[in-house]
Amino acid sequence: MKDYIYNPDNFKKIEFWAATTIFVFAVFFLTSGATDSNKYLFDQANITFYYYRNFFWPQLIQIVLLYGAFWCLNFKIIPTLVTKKALFRDITFIILIFIAISLVFGITDTYLKNYLFKEHPTEQAAYDYIFQQSFIFALWLLFILGFYTIVKYAAIYLLSNSEAIQSKYRIVTRDGLIAFVLWMVSMFLLLLGNAEGRLIIGWGLIGPCSILLYLYSIYALIPAAITQKKPFWAYILRTILFLLISFVPVALLGFALSHERGFGFALALFNTVVQLFIIMPLSWVLFKRQVRGNEEIYVLKKELGHSNANLDFLRSQINPHFLFNALNTIYGTSIQEKAERTSEGIERLGDMMRFMLQENMQEKISLAREIDYLNNYIGLQKLRTDPNPNIKIDTAIDEQVNLVQIAPMLLIPFVENAFKHGISFREPSHIKITLEVKEKKLYFDVYNSKHPKPENDPEKHHTGIGLENVKQRLQLLYPGKHELMVRETGKEFFIHLTLQLG
Repeated sequence: MKDYIYNPDNFKKIEFWAATTIFVFAVFFLTSGATDSNKYLFDQANITFYYYRNFFWPQLIQIVLLYGAFWCLNFKIIPTLVTKKALFRDITFIILIFIAISLVFGITDTYLKNYLFKEHPTEQAAYDYIFQQSFIFALWLLFILGFYTIVKYAAIYLLSNSEAIQSKYRIVTRDGLIAFVLWMVSMFLLLLGNAEGRLIIGWGLIGPCSILLYLYSIYALIPAAITQKKPFWAYILRTILFLLISFVPVALLGFALSHERGFGFALALFNTVVQLFIIMPLSWVLFKRQVRGNEEIYVLKKELGHSNANLDFLRSQINPHFLFNALNTIYGTSIQEKAERTSEGIERLGDMMRFMLQENMQEKISLAREIDYLNNYIGLQKLRTDPNPNIKIDTAIDEQVNLVQIAPMLLIPFVENAFKHGISFREPSHIKITLEVKEKKLYFDVYNSKHPKPENDPEKHHTGIGLENVKQRLQLLYPGKHELMVRETGKEFFIHLTLQLG
């Protein structure tokens, strides 16, 4: 939901579907006959009324024109006009659309409002009046669209910068900003619907008063009342005092805007009732919920700190284990082979150690770097297994991976386990490793033979910590985003890991 609030592209989707829905319903009501025609006006003027000529087709043309004009202006012209990329071109298009609306509405209104010809002394006077009204209507539409554009971009700015605004002005909250945006949108709809003047003035004053009381309650009134013996009653008394102080200014504003003394007094009284019985208890409930939310966040942060500590402990266990095995491999290779193979092994080991020191402590690394580490480890192990024809190692690792990230050292324990338990220099052995990425989903398989350790092996009775650690890391880092299958027989061992990345 947050993406839909903060992302301007999602605003466009909402606008498109809202406008399209209104357009479809308007066409549906027109074609179904649910919309009342203007036949009675023709009857009053004693003029013959033709449904399609004097109502249906003019109305349909106007509806289609309005939808098309809104689509062009709101989704194509205004976004580039705001950025000033093609200022002259966009202004020209706006003027052309304004002229088109004026002319089309003027022409269609000569059929839709044909009864007006009886109300004017001459035919030319009727034409002048109809086209003058269409011109004023087109100008009004552009004014309404401009007001809507200001409201929309102000809403996007306020919501996308709510954290920065709140950090600078502590009294301002994101809920208050959202309420202010909704008030602006509602004022736009009232103006668009040509609502009654008193309604516009009333909501234009009550809306901001409600938002101001909510913000001031969260910021000062409730925190000050919480320390009292009866906090809710203390909050009520403070709110009543605040409303008494604001009564006179609201009444004066209502009188100044409406020029009606009785309306100003009635508006101030109604505003007091609304604030006292709706906004005041609502602010109290939201404040309590906010306090509970902060307590839950504190608990979650505390638990997350424990999880990070456990994760760091697991990492500290993993690193020495890999280094120990790698150094043993280099030692065995140096005895069996000449310096060329040993230098290759040392180079691979250097890359692995550099990886562990520089990237292993990061939360996420690129999957390509994790694959490089796997290849270095496998290449290092092949140095000691290649001379033996009974050992077969097959790899099919997809190196053309997308720009996805993964937790470091997450895959190597499975490979290390395969070499540890799947290789025997006295019996036929095999290891097969495959890795593939499709649509940010990783598929990783390790299949190896299984051999019992000889009695003189110092690690025969050591179970190791690699697989258990990686299972715990998967639970910590990818909860609900991984699937690990482990199958084991007397002679074979198989793991399959599916991991959702990104």
